[in-house]
Amino acid sequence: MKHAFKSPLKTLSLCIGAALAIPGTTFAAETTTNVDQDVEVIEVTGLRQAYRGNVQEKDLPQAISKVTFEKLEAVGITSLQDSLELVSGVTRQNDFGGLWDMFAIRGFAGDENLPSGYLINGFSAGRGFSGNRDMSNVEVMEVMKGPSSALYGRGEPGGTVNIITKKPQFFEEGYFKLTGGSFNTYRAEGDYTNELTKDLAFRINGAYEDAESYRDTVTKKKTVLTPSFLYQLGKDTIVSYELEYLNQEADMDRGIVHVEGKDFSSSRFYGEPADGPVEIKALGHQLQMQHDFSNDWALMAGLSYRTSSFEGSVTEPRWYDADTNTVVRQRRYREFDANDLSARFEFSGSAELFGLTHNLLIGGDAYEYELDRYILRYRHGKGNDDTAADYAVDYDNPVYRDVLPDMIDNTSDVEEQSGQGLYVQDQIDLSDDWKVMLGMRYDHFTQDITYRLDNNRKTSTSKSYFNPRLGLVYELSEQARIYASYSEGARPNSGTNAQGNGHDPEESKSYEIGMKWDLGSYGFSGTASLFTTEKRNILASSPNGDGTTEAIGEATSEGFEFDMIYNLTDNTEVSMAYAYIDAKNAKEITLWDWYVIEEGARLGNVPKHSGNIMVRHYTDIASYEGSGGFLVKYVGKQLGDFLEQDFDLPSYTVVNLFANLQITDNLEVNLNIDNILNEEYYANSYSDAWVMPGAPRSFKASVKYAF
Repeated sequence: MKHAFKSPLKTLSLCIGAALAIPGTTFAAETTTNVDQDVEVIEVTGLRQAYRGNVQEKDLPQAISKVTFEKLEAVGITSLQDSLELVSGVTRQNDFGGLWDMFAIRGFAGDENLPSGYLINGFSAGRGFSGNRDMSNVEVMEVMKGPSSALYGRGEPGGTVNIITKKPQFFEEGYFKLTGGSFNTYRAEGDYTNELTKDLAFRINGAYEDAESYRDTVTKKKTVLTPSFLYQLGKDTIVSYELEYLNQEADMDRGIVHVEGKDFSSSRFYGEPADGPVEIKALGHQLQMQHDFSNDWALMAGLSYRTSSFEGSVTEPRWYDADTNTVVRQRRYREFDANDLSARFEFSGSAELFGLTHNLLIGGDAYEYELDRYILRYRHGKGNDDTAADYAVDYDNPVYRDVLPDMIDNTSDVEEQSGQGLYVQDQIDLSDDWKVMLGMRYDHFTQDITYRLDNNRKTSTSKSYFNPRLGLVYELSEQARIYASYSEGARPNSGTNAQGNGHDPEESKSYEIGMKWDLGSYGFSGTASLFTTEKRNILASSPNGDGTTEAIGEATSEGFEFDMIYNLTDNTEVSMAYAYIDAKNAKEITLWDWYVIEEGARLGNVPKHSGNIMVRHYTDIASYEGSGGFLVKYVGKQLGDFLEQDFDLPSYTVVNLFANLQITDNLEVNLNIDNILNEEYYANSYSDAWVMPGAPRSFKASVKYAF
């Protein structure tokens, strides 16, 4: 039996009084529209979308791109980093040797020393070190383009990624899937849901992956598991709980050292296998509640608690020595432990005032975050007797060793962050065609850092700020809207500068105009937008390599984005995404008293042109139902090192093929061939010493049993 209520969200608040409520969110299976209330909810669990209130997506003054689990499964994508490449304006960044997810939206990536921030069911999930996000428990991934801080709090002005996880259903359903592929890649994935009673449902899903790599000696193992429960406490109240567990062991891989004139190599590894893998563990809890009042008013509240640990030794390239044809290296041990407690409440609905309909959203959130960092380092000439050659390897034929150099203390500190926010938003129906959105958010942020290697010296930072939001929507027809928006944003900066002082928050101003349409009778839907964003107080790593950061000043990003889905025939679907982004430094600044970054300098790993096209055709093959198609991804020339403006990564085009066949009602087989043309390319870079080559041609086949 299917139940359709409306959305669970959070539990208690701390901002107003003493309750500690924050990342409330709502989601689940399929979205539908409640006929009586015209509010977007989720079919089986009835969950409203977080930060959405009672406003439908089509009436929001911003572009939202969605990627479903079904689409990811068709093209064989299982990671967040690869999923985001299907969305316009999202580009891959240096991902800390493949150990976490790092991306830029509309040119901005945030703090390069931390994973990119994103939301899970509206709860912040980017403050700790939770490894590489697996997509096995994802129902829908949303990329909400444009400024978000005026509503969501911590976020980048380019946009916010929100992952909507699969929710328990009140009927039995599930699948088990086995996958094998190139480079000794093996994966098992499963999902099962059912009701325990007429009011209580549960779900459990997860995956185990064991893989080698096209990179020499590099391996990875990962286990993810997500059990969840949904309880209909009463006719109008829903409570949900979700746990996420991750255990990941992977070698840190900084890629190759790029040397002009040297042959391309996608396999050469300049680390040390004897270091062993870096171990990452994460455990997350989400408890949410939603209570529906009369008409379309709802109260949502929730708590999130996430712990994560990152531990391991790694050897990293530093530079190429042309005299000896060797790669000079350093060695580090890192131990990061993070705890993140957050809460949020939200009250939303509509009211008539002065003859106009007001769609109100009122909320508050708070969080407590602690990061404990401990780093050891070996680097020649820095308190060690060894010379550069003592820990160098031949560029063309690296020979690994069993005895590794000892390391000395480099960094030991504890950072404590605390933030509280209040926000209000009102989308007013001025007429049948015109809607205006007004919003405001207030944040207070404090940061304390204790330096254990400096006699427990302590620094403190405290900031408060307001961020406004303004939007206008004009309804061309029931199927099409045009919109314009303006927003200011702020995001707390982590860490300190070389003098041990905290940073002011990143601040931004964003402008956007766009159009969204859904012509169902023609099978044609999409969004198009023009945008410009100004940002300041952006951080960059200090060149002395001690983990401190400096603000690089100001940057701007402007461009155009286009996302589209078109049913070419009854059996053929075409989807496209394209972005033009011009992201650059906004004024000349001097770093560390000796390095000048010129006005107009490009931002790293942000191509001006990028896009993809996917064609999928459904057909019968020998009386079996099936589908097949291709995915073409293009990434234009991009800067490989922000501090070296003459180092570019060439443009590239990758073609992937996919096919699936339904053998029986329950049994399905899939085949994926990635990079079928075996394109040689560089996927991302931090500097010419850390350049990640793209994967060569690879194959993957899977068998899925569903019930």
